Amino acid sequence: MHIAIIGCGQLSRMLALAGIPLGFRFSFIADDPGQDTACVEQLGAVVHWRPGQAPQELVAALGGPDVVTAEKEQIDPDLLRALETCCTVHPNPGAFAALQDRGREKRLLADLGIPSTPHVLGRTAAAAAASLSLPMVAKSCRGGYDGRNQQLLRTPEDIAAYDARAGHADYIIEQWIPFEREVSLISVRDRAGHIKHYPVTENVHESGILRHSIAPARNLPMAATRAAHDYAARVLQAIDYVGVMAMECFIVQGELLVNEIAPRVHNSGHWTQAGCKTSQFENHLRAITGLPLGSTENHSIAGMVNLIGNRVPAEAALSTHSTLHWYNKTAKPGRKLGHVNFSGSSHDELLQRMDRFRRETGAASAET
Repeated sequence: MHIAIIGCGQLSRMLALAGIPLGFRFSFIADDPGQDTACVEQLGAVVHWRPGQAPQELVAALGGPDVVTAEKEQIDPDLLRALETCCTVHPNPGAFAALQDRGREKRLLADLGIPSTPHVLGRTAAAAAASLSLPMVAKSCRGGYDGRNQQLLRTPEDIAAYDARAGHADYIIEQWIPFEREVSLISVRDRAGHIKHYPVTENVHESGILRHSIAPARNLPMAATRAAHDYAARVLQAIDYVGVMAMECFIVQGELLVNEIAPRVHNSGHWTQAGCKTSQFENHLRAITGLPLGSTENHSIAGMVNLIGNRVPAEAALSTHSTLHWYNKTAKPGRKLGHVNFSGSSHDELLQRMDRFRRETGAASAET
């Protein structure tokens, strides 16, 4: 079977590397001008899409894929609609439309009765402060990730500076949440509607960028896990989603509050490459191609450390309980260049191994 992936980054790379042993062939759509394609070199043909290009021409250039998927949510809706006239697209364009814009995503959560962060849409910060309280977070409705296009509003001066800019209509302002922990749930739904969930993952972010993950999350109340499964299933079913989806949440006084949803394989699920029989990447491919879903149970305590702006870590920093995944990207400050997965028999053992690696590579402690 031939799969085309929109995007040429590390998620496309890992999807292809997971699918090649299953006999799948891949091609890739570069949908942004000047997009770096180094991550997917030698994994399949790369075709550059031109807005307005006939879908038949694009599909022919890709080699006639059986199904099209994506590694990101920020995709031109015209591209998705055009491709759907020629071949199967999973997740479907409607699912992307619902989840690629923060405003529409919040409305979907509200319609489904799923608690999320209090917010106002398309308002000035001064107007938002009438219903929310400082501090608040302003986020672009589209295109923001890893802390980009986000601004923390702490003071009246911050509000005045924000309101002096134009473009409020494309922003959402959320209440800043004094959360206890950040967690995420990676879920997968197949073509027949079967849903499986990976263990809830505990995440640590710095400056809006995920630094490391631990799975399963430590000391998570069973009620929070049940709520996470319920909320994810509601979203998956409501938009007839096929593939892997990530739901990022805050834990506040033991309760779950949904922050964001990503319609794709996700950084906080990279640990599944080491901790589960079937990784999130393989299960996404199984779902979109009609294969039975693989196991999502963890066979060990697992963790992941992102390599951000690093060179390839020295061999001595790795161990028999860690695996390196390098993305073949050009090094830039603040750029995710790879990750290392870890396994352990307990959370304490896992954290010790992650801490050792981070100390030897000059990073901060993994303990939280």
